[in-house]
Amino acid sequence: MSQQGEKPAHEDEWWRRLYDGTAPDTGPGRAADSLDDRFDSASDAVGGPGTAREDHPVTEVPLPDPRLPEGPAPDRPSAPPLPQSPPARSAPEQPVAPRTVPVERAPWEAPAGVSRPRTFAVRPPPPPPAPPAAAAPPPPPAPGPAVRPVVGHLGDRPPTYDAEPAALPATGPDDLDGLVPDTVLDGARYGAYTLRAASVRGDSARFRGEPRRDALLTARFGTGDDALVLVAVAAGARGEEQAHRAAADACRWIGGAVARSHARLADDIRAGRRGDLKSGLHRLTDRTCGRLRARAAELGLDPSAYHVGLRCLLLSADPDCRTRVFFGTGPGGLFRLRDGAWQDLEPVLPATGGAANEESPGGDRLTMDLQITTPPSPHADSPPQPPAEPFRFRASVARPGDTLMLCGNGLAEPMRGEPELAGELARRWGAGGPPGLPAYLADIQLRIKGYADDRTCAAVWEA
Repeated sequence: MSQQGEKPAHEDEWWRRLYDGTAPDTGPGRAADSLDDRFDSASDAVGGPGTAREDHPVTEVPLPDPRLPEGPAPDRPSAPPLPQSPPARSAPEQPVAPRTVPVERAPWEAPAGVSRPRTFAVRPPPPPPAPPAAAAPPPPPAPGPAVRPVVGHLGDRPPTYDAEPAALPATGPDDLDGLVPDTVLDGARYGAYTLRAASVRGDSARFRGEPRRDALLTARFGTGDDALVLVAVAAGARGEEQAHRAAADACRWIGGAVARSHARLADDIRAGRRGDLKSGLHRLTDRTCGRLRARAAELGLDPSAYHVGLRCLLLSADPDCRTRVFFGTGPGGLFRLRDGAWQDLEPVLPATGGAANEESPGGDRLTMDLQITTPPSPHADSPPQPPAEPFRFRASVARPGDTLMLCGNGLAEPMRGEPELAGELARRWGAGGPPGLPAYLADIQLRIKGYADDRTCAAVWEA
């Protein structure tokens, strides 16, 4: 059919002659089946019997050369193409089967039905262009990969235990609420100071699969300049099974007491009411210690088995307030790095009991024991109550460049007993501002042979 839907007359004649039932079957011929023979046969069928190629001259139309670009010749105007009907297919022509081309697959593509992991190749960045001949000197080489903080050791040989955790503490279905992680890390920045805090299980506890006995609490109460930041460090008694629970209870209870009174405490700190602060924080600390003794009685334990050392810092968020308040009970350390040297702000307790007021470095007074008496027990055969821990208090004004460090006994002992540790921390913290959290964690884990207890420390850098 033509493009207009009409059927040429010669096409009906061609089909009638080709499929006429009375026409004899051609069958195989003895002559050679060449391309010319096939063309003659098709021409005879279309043109009728007795028609030869010589009787009808054919106008030859040259085909375009495929090597030349398509389009009209430059010296001859192009004419619009005329619509043409598709050529009729002759009888001997057969459809040509499409040629199958192999498909190139990417390395990570798998055939259908086969699963294969996908991998990605990282292409290195192109090299920078070469500098011009008479230009400035070439740029410095690109910096190498960042060095990870490494937990090192001081002294001529490393400690006995490994620097990384080895065993987890044993637990049961009823002890999951008492699990504590191996390490806690925290930090903040308010006003003119930057805070870093961390608590790490000691090398001995890591090796033996014992829980961390120290507890750390960092909390903010209030908003804006009226906010108050509390840092509490509690250390349970060594060798006691419930030491980690007692430390967690002490941090939680002192935190709740400060939270309920934070507005009054923040106002007293900014106003410099040292006497009100000392008496108020003493009451809060005594209540926390009393709750620990009550909890020990509930568990059927001796009070000394559920006893902790508790040391706290109160920091105002007001940028104009540089008063830093320390209070607590029990062993530990309070140090200040000033002008490149450490100052031990912890007073030496007297050998005998009684009140002791000592002048500390910088002129701040520490109240050691307020001689609060304990009433006798109503049961004559009950064991005597342990003596009350001396209450420690200090309020001091920080200077720009100071670093104040509050720590448990696991870090306070090597700070006092190993000058190399104090010197290394002074070198690391004395310049360059506060370290990041990973670097700070590596700093407080500087290992020294003979000291394998938990490390809990909070440090405050003054801008």
